[in-house]
Amino acid sequence: MPSSKREQARLERRLVASLTDACETAKAQIVGFSWLTHVVDHAAFPASLRVVWVFDTQASKALALACGQGERMLELTAMALHDAGVELQALAAHVRYDSEEQCQRINGGNWQQRLARLG
Repeated sequence: MPSSKREQARLERRLVASLTDACETAKAQIVGFSWLTHVVDHAAFPASLRVVWVFDTQASKALALACGQGERMLELTAMALHDAGVELQALAAHVRYDSEEQCQRINGGNWQQRLARLG
């Protein structure tokens, strides 16, 4: 757990930079993938870290996962976290897959609300 606000800010910058690289790579390789984000409670870091891969539609998400792209997203996540200096056990437990379509349907497009419910 980063002990100071300054260390938390440094960690956040490293996470954003490395996950942005993963996102750009995935956009070029995975059909229907749109963007990714992460959520973390620094008081419970690293256990609280969640990386969310977002697709345009549920169909795109399902197709990507059915075609084995979930492994590629886990690989990109692992590389990004390694680059940020974050080591996690059971990486798959920290990764979620979602879609714009599902957020619109369930949360009226409110990603802040949707992401707050991740656990």
